[in-house]
Amino acid sequence: MADPQHSEQPAATGSGPWLERRYYIDVARPRHSPAQLMAEVQANVADFAPELLADFTKKDGAEHGLRVGEEFEITILGPWNGCVRVTEVGSTHFEFITLEGHPEAGRIRFETHYLDERPDVLRFEIRSRARSRDGLVAFAYNTTGVGKRVQEATWKEFCRRVAAASGGQALTDVVVETLTHTETSSPNEHERHS
Repeated sequence: MADPQHSEQPAATGSGPWLERRYYIDVARPRHSPAQLMAEVQANVADFAPELLADFTKKDGAEHGLRVGEEFEITILGPWNGCVRVTEVGSTHFEFITLEGHPEAGRIRFETHYLDERPDVLRFEIRSRARSRDGLVAFAYNTTGVGKRVQEATWKEFCRRVAAASGGQALTDVVVETLTHTETSSPNEHERHS
């Protein structure tokens, strides 16, 4: 369970702008309900992550499933390794918070739900609200763009694998949206692409 030596690293402790990122994919006629699909994801998170980009290893607890307080060590391509802790687990969602030493400071939430306007379409969505851990990481992330590209490739592939596990037909590729906030302002940049 939670290691008291690993402090949580919420976004307020980070550096640079706050980034809200959203990755989602819509699937028509899935063979699984949102809860059934989420149960499959929670049973083995590591299977949905591309291990060459982000290899998830549970540090303790049951091999399968998620419980609040469990931690994962993530080996990320490049010098971006870090740990996360499970903070919420529900029938259609779960959430991680980054731990001290992770390149980002913040939270990331994974969720499944039907679309209100299309009840035959299931959406799998990943949302994060985070900042860089410190100025050096912010500089590397924003200047070289390598961290951003690895992160985006990881979560897009995660979404594609969940869509495949749903047994339905993906309507489009993964949509990526980013909102950038300064310390004192509302969103000042919105980027969307698929």
